[in-house]
Amino acid sequence: MRKTVFNDIHRKMGGRLVPFAGFEMPVEFAGVKKEHVHVREKAGIFDVSHMGEIWVSGEHATELVQRLTTNDVHKLTDGRVQYSCFPNGKGGIVDDLLVYRVHADKYLLVVNASNIEKDWNWVVAHNHHGADLENASDSTSQLAIQGPDAAKILQKLTPADLGAVPYYSFIFDELAGKKNILISNTGYTGSGGFEIYFNNAEGPEIMDVLMEAGREFDLQPAGLAARDTLRLEMGFCLYGNDIDDTTSPLEAGLGWITKFTEGNDFIDRTFLEQQKEQGLKQRLAGFELQERGIARKDYPIVNEEGNVIGRVTSGTMSPLTGKTIGMGYVELPYNKVDTVIYVAIRNKQIPAIVVKPPFYQPA
Repeated sequence: MRKTVFNDIHRKMGGRLVPFAGFEMPVEFAGVKKEHVHVREKAGIFDVSHMGEIWVSGEHATELVQRLTTNDVHKLTDGRVQYSCFPNGKGGIVDDLLVYRVHADKYLLVVNASNIEKDWNWVVAHNHHGADLENASDSTSQLAIQGPDAAKILQKLTPADLGAVPYYSFIFDELAGKKNILISNTGYTGSGGFEIYFNNAEGPEIMDVLMEAGREFDLQPAGLAARDTLRLEMGFCLYGNDIDDTTSPLEAGLGWITKFTEGNDFIDRTFLEQQKEQGLKQRLAGFELQERGIARKDYPIVNEEGNVIGRVTSGTMSPLTGKTIGMGYVELPYNKVDTVIYVAIRNKQIPAIVVKPPFYQPA
């Protein structure tokens, strides 16, 4: 079991550590609901050092990243970030990721922890362009400081004007006394904040300085469980649940990152164009249960007659709304907002209403 450089710190802060994607990671500290609400109202800090970082550089870097990802890399400018995915050549998704453009000859791909080896092999196998590749996952740590007070905390530690860093943009600057830290205005919670990347050796000191700077704002550690409930409240996809090698980005509602622009010859473009023209048979939809119960992954979704029309991919109780929320793939036209569907929980069919995420809108 691998450990991040913050493992001992998590233990001292009372974290409950569990195996996750080959790492020993904190699933919670003070409790999922408390951490969730704290991030929405103040600020929380997440260790996300298990995520993968792949550098693509050289004169053919743009060409390779464009071929590998569904979004249009040519729309990126220096210092901008793009959400995208790797199509798998069979209509599914290898992984979803963030694409950071440092400049035209250098990109950082941030991928999911459970897919690092798969993604690295995928990138290497398709590097017919001669780009320079580096898997920096083992040497890179990442912290996510999320919530309405996140920027105030970080601003105490950097000379950079964080207010001048737009959403889905990044800079390299000094932070917590360390130089050349990647500071990214991104996150997976929907409550704003930043993600910072740095060498492993700098991690413990950076964490200590961050916690001290955040004391006046009541910065608290948060675990993977709260990260999951936060992202689900926003309707963000989780790889392995809502998207995988069998689901297309169009079915997952990711048409907005699937760009059929001129010159964007990404893997699976022809297949996905045909799928769009012919029409989808299933679609990822959000829903709210109308009675008590939790919609768990792979629970059947049925219609009024009891016929199976889909399956649940994610579900939880929303700490902010008090409602049981979830997402799942359903046959069309059951994906339409306000449609009544039913989740089969044990021997009962619990009614649910299809809604359009986010399930909760942060202030």
